Parts: sequence; structure tokens; C-alpha cells
Amino acid sequence: MLDILRHLGIKHENSGISTGENWLKSNGETITSFSPVDGKSIATVTLADKEAYETVIKKAEEAFKIWRTWPAPKRGEIVRQVGEALRAKKEALGKLVSYEMGKSLQEGYGEVQEMIDICDFAVGLSRQLHGLTMHSERPLHRMYEQWHPLGITGIISAFNFPVAVWSWNSMLAWVCGDVCVWKPSEKVPLCGIACQQIIAEVFARNNVPEGVSCLIAGGRETGEWMSHDQRIPLVSATGSTRMGKAVGAAVAERLGRSLLELGGNNAIIISEHADLNIAIRGALFGAVGTAGQRCTTTRRLIIHESIYDTVKEKLIAAYKQLSIGDPLNESNHVGPLIDKDAVNAYLFSIEQCKAEGGHFIVEGGVLDGIGYESGCYVKPCIAEVKPHFKIVQHETFAPILYLLKYKTIDEAIAIQNEVPQGLSSSIMTLNLREAEQFLSAAGSDCGIANVNIGTSGAEIGGAFGGEKETGGGRESGSDAWKNYMRRQTNTINYSSDLPLAQGIKFDL
Repeated sequence: MLDILRHLGIKHENSGISTGENWLKSNGETITSFSPVDGKSIATVTLADKEAYETVIKKAEEAFKIWRTWPAPKRGEIVRQVGEALRAKKEALGKLVSYEMGKSLQEGYGEVQEMIDICDFAVGLSRQLHGLTMHSERPLHRMYEQWHPLGITGIISAFNFPVAVWSWNSMLAWVCGDVCVWKPSEKVPLCGIACQQIIAEVFARNNVPEGVSCLIAGGRETGEWMSHDQRIPLVSATGSTRMGKAVGAAVAERLGRSLLELGGNNAIIISEHADLNIAIRGALFGAVGTAGQRCTTTRRLIIHESIYDTVKEKLIAAYKQLSIGDPLNESNHVGPLIDKDAVNAYLFSIEQCKAEGGHFIVEGGVLDGIGYESGCYVKPCIAEVKPHFKIVQHETFAPILYLLKYKTIDEAIAIQNEVPQGLSSSIMTLNLREAEQFLSAAGSDCGIANVNIGTSGAEIGGAFGGEKETGGGRESGSDAWKNYMRRQTNTINYSSDLPLAQGIKFDL
């Protein structure tokens, strides 16, 4: 791991504040990043104080005045080179993601691949920032709309995807002409430093203004500075619903924009018409992948009563085959939770589920002994519950799966929709009518609705995000780029007269 850290430019002691090539000093707190894999310290990071924060924002403001004048395809060329740099560092960065966050090595590599994919998407987008032309009701007039950069995009990311979600925002923001100020999760600050090092090398080669890519490691207070800062027109925040409500309120109070990607409480409906081989595999990965720490993790299985016992037996058998351990060992399926606080939340949810009457068919617990010294490894577990249980309405970032039973497809969809969150959803069925009903306006109320695949594994080509307490934000593909720009409507009069709209007369 030391060779990987050196390869990525990470030292034993690091500044967490950067405007590009320049790393700033700060009198802020120093934190140590510990790996949940083995409990060992990796490196220390100095967080931003208010003075360093002000320096970063001012440099970003200066950079925007220049960056916005670069042609969009030229900005796209820079992002293309970022993609190439990420390809060269994919193995090292993927291993750091896995070690600092605790996800499997395959998922670590996959997360870096997501970064590469969004770079490719953004390069094409840089030549497609289209507006519309409209016919004017006035003679010899032309109307059209165009899109302009917003300014500073503030990015607050979560620990579970320490690099990918930042890239979803930054690559699009950059081709749109914005500059970015990123506050990575304080639980995985080294991933942010590694990314900034990679970006800085590319930007320096191309004479990109200092301040187009900025990093400010910090805690809750730093996020509050960003949320209340009128110099940041857009704050994109990923995390808990509680955090998102605070960010959204602060940004809205100053009439700024917020892009919120918050909690998920995702369900798979397993119909009596399902292909159970697909259904079990989709449910298994959805529930235990990333140790249940994805916002798209499958937390509820809504199973038709006629196949309930069969599905239950297959799940029990599948869970017995799970290998839990060091995520850098590719033979293991499940790694650790991020820290001891996550373990305590997992244990609390298990106890609350039991208190409400939940019956565990696969028991949970914390693992100890050789290989589990960090104290962050837990057993994926399964409980039979009722839809009205309070714990079922709550998102626990851990591998706890709840089983529910249904009779009709209408009942299944109602159960699916009656939680406060609305991120991802899925139905396993070979029945066309059920599938179409699930995808209809009267079906799933989530931002993502899938048929015969699980709830996790979003592709960058589609807009990612959800409804209700998930925040309503959309990132990555489709027309999510519009979040990072401002729309301007233009009317040109090329006549020798001044006719007014709606036939209004104003004669002097």
C-alpha cells in the first residue's frame, strides 16, 4: 500500500486544501484516515480553516472569469485527458478506494471506471450544449436560447463513493464552463487528495487556470460555509437526508441552487412470474454489495406469497456461501463497514427490528478474531418484517435485508412506495403487464425503476437521482448538465421598426 500511496502523491502528512498545483497551509484540525480493512492509520490530513477556505473561493472566482471564456470543446479536450490520466492510475486509485473506504477491490476498480466513463460522456457533451430556436410572433425577429456557465459548483460528497460521485459533478461542470470546489467526506480524505493530484498534473500541462479544480477537506462546518456562501451558485450534496435538509434550507435561503442526492430505501418486488435465478442474484448483490453502504442498496424484498418460502430458502442458502473479509482479496464478497459508528447503527437497527417483532432468518452480528481486527466487519442478515415497522421506513447503511409478503401487484407497488425515500426500485417479472404497470405513472414513485435487474448499478448515460426524501436531484447522464448552467433567452430585432409582443401599441 505504501507504493500505491507514493504513486498517487500521498505522503504521511498531507494538506487537504488545494487550488490545483498549489497546496495551502492551514491552522485547521488534523485528522488521521484509518482503514476499516485492518484498522491501521494510513496518513494524516490538515483540514481547512476559514482563512484557507476564503483563499480557495477567491482563487476559484478568479479562475472562473478565464475558464468560462474557453470554448466548450477545448474544455472537453481537457476532460478527455483527465480520462486518460485516470486510465493510467486506475489500478492504484482503485486499490486506494478499496483500502480507505472498505469496498471490494472489484468495486474499487469499478468506481474508477465510472470516472473514466463520465469523462468520455462529458467529452461528447462538450459539443452538444444545445439551446433551442423559437419562431417569434413579431416580424423580422429571431428568438433563441443559450446556456451559460453558472460559476462555482460546490461539491459535497459521501464516503461510500469517494471519487465517482465527485466526477459525475466535476466533469460535467467543467465542460459547462464552471469551476469546482470539492469537500470530500472526512472519512475518506485521501481519495480526494489523490484525485486532486491527478487533475493538477493534467491541468498544469494545459495551462488551465489555477482554481478550476479546488479541494477543501473539512467536516460539517466546511459544508456549512459552502451552503451559506452566495459566491457558490450551485451546491451539489450527497449524503443523508438529515444533511440534505440542512444544505437545502441554507442554499434556498439565499436563493441558490442545490442538487441533492440523499437517502434510499430501495425495494425489489419478486413476482410469482419472476425468473428466480435472476431474482436471487440481483437481490443478493443489491443487499450485500459494498456491505450495504450504497444509496441504491436493496433493503426490502417484497415477495409474492406463492413463492415466498422458496425465495426465503434460496436466500438463506446463498447467504451461507458469502465470504466476509479483506476486500482487497478478490475471493471475498463482503468487506467492512466504514467505521465503528456504522457498526453501532447496524446493531441498533437489529435490536429495534427485533423489538418491533421482526424475525431474523439469517442472524447478524459483529465478527472478531484474525482478519477482523478493525472491528468493522459484520454479518449480512435477513429479517421477516411487516411494512408498518418503523425500522422498515428507515435507511440503515448496513447489510440488513427485510422480507415482506404480498398478494397482488397493486399491494406490492403500494408497499414499495410507502416509505419516505424514493431513489431506486425494481421488479422481477416475466409478465409484461406487471412490468408496464410498475413503470407507469401509477407504478414506482422512484427516480430509478428497473425490470429484471437489481436496484444498484446505475449507468452514467442515464440521469441518476430520486424523489421525496432522496432530494429530487439528477446527476450524470441525460440532460443533467443543465443543472450546471443558466438558461438565457435572446430576441434579436433585425427590422427598422419596434413592434411589441402581444400586439401592444405604444405610439409617441
